[in-house]
Amino acid sequence: MENIHQTIKSFLENYDLEKPDLIYLVAFSGGYDSMCLLDSLKKVTKNKIIAIHLNHKWRGEESDQEEINCKKFCDTISVEFYSENLADNIAHTETAAREARYEFFEKCAKKFNSNIVFTAHNKNDNAETIIYRMTTGTGVSGLQGICKHRGIFYRPLLSVTRQEIENYCRKNNLTPNNDSSNTNTKYKRNLIRAKIMPVLNEINPNMLDAISSLIQVAKEETEILDEYTNSVIQKISQDNKIKTDKFLKLSYAMQNKIIYKLFLQHNLEYDRKRITNIREFITENKNSKSGKTCSLTSNLLLFTNDKFIEIFTPNKALMPYFHLTKEGRYENNGYILEFEKFTKPVRKFPPDSEGTAYINLNHIPIDFELRTRQDGDYIQPLGLKGTQKLKKYLNEKKIPNHEKNNLLFLCQGNEVLWAIGLGISDRIKVTDKPTHKIKLYKG
Repeated sequence: MENIHQTIKSFLENYDLEKPDLIYLVAFSGGYDSMCLLDSLKKVTKNKIIAIHLNHKWRGEESDQEEINCKKFCDTISVEFYSENLADNIAHTETAAREARYEFFEKCAKKFNSNIVFTAHNKNDNAETIIYRMTTGTGVSGLQGICKHRGIFYRPLLSVTRQEIENYCRKNNLTPNNDSSNTNTKYKRNLIRAKIMPVLNEINPNMLDAISSLIQVAKEETEILDEYTNSVIQKISQDNKIKTDKFLKLSYAMQNKIIYKLFLQHNLEYDRKRITNIREFITENKNSKSGKTCSLTSNLLLFTNDKFIEIFTPNKALMPYFHLTKEGRYENNGYILEFEKFTKPVRKFPPDSEGTAYINLNHIPIDFELRTRQDGDYIQPLGLKGTQKLKKYLNEKKIPNHEKNNLLFLCQGNEVLWAIGLGISDRIKVTDKPTHKIKLYKG
């Protein structure tokens, strides 16, 4: 018992988590592991703790009763409890459930203004993860097992065995939930726990320590590889996006390593097949101007075109709308638009990317909309006599499809006079002195 308390104390100290204003979130299923973690954490710190519980609803009344048990335990030890139900449309698979849990944890971190989420993974979990990854195909990096810390997630019990956790619960008279699905060997990790780990333990009674040693060696080897990989990523990246042409010039081995790093950064499950599929997807779409996307999770997509590769969340930003009938200063949805007369010569025109334009409105009445794109929009690009559809214009500018809805345009009807960040129409170009200056920026 004291060992677990000391383990958690040391963990908090090592990761500089002892500041009194920090809020701790604990992923709390109510099972042995998370109950041990929550109880021990409550005893070794005075920081505010919130237990967060996701009810999967997969086992009907049993799931609901477990949530009730969790709430009662939290009331007993004076810990705040928060729970939500898993959405009905989530597939009943290990991977889908894990992704949903982590989305819930991240949502809670924002809700409670915390960047610390403790999960109760233990030494046995780590060993089982290594076995699972070996069966699905992994490299040296995959042999590192579960990380003690990544992003907002912290795992203070990784050096503690399941037996030690069960002993702690007994000695402290705790009554954890006993998830009946944990004995169902149709789930791969349960199969490893019930059938494979006992056999490995017969081969080597110190199997957990042996796997822990393997994990440490893998970490040291990976550190060396990461130093080189990071230097390569830096060379082939621009604005946090990977350049497609430079990526494809790398060896398959390095391409796989970079994809693995992307998966790791976004806390995604991976195996050799999935990494290979992503590499092939990038190769197949290397010549696409507008780009293609593929789903990584329910809210995470990988995008690639002939220019860049990136992972993004497809959330459309709340865009502003302005109706301009006269000069002035306009505000909407956190954006500020300044529209003013300007009759001085311009020595140097700002680059398109700055969100500022000098324009000539001598022959155009002031009645504009500043908005997102609409069907039927067209533009007369600077330097051209004819018009073209806005869709073609954006494709020629190599704007990724997922970014097009977050662009803003100064329009008169369906005619685009200024594609903000991209360029102005030939119809409002300045030949001598501008009549107006227009600038858009976030307030």
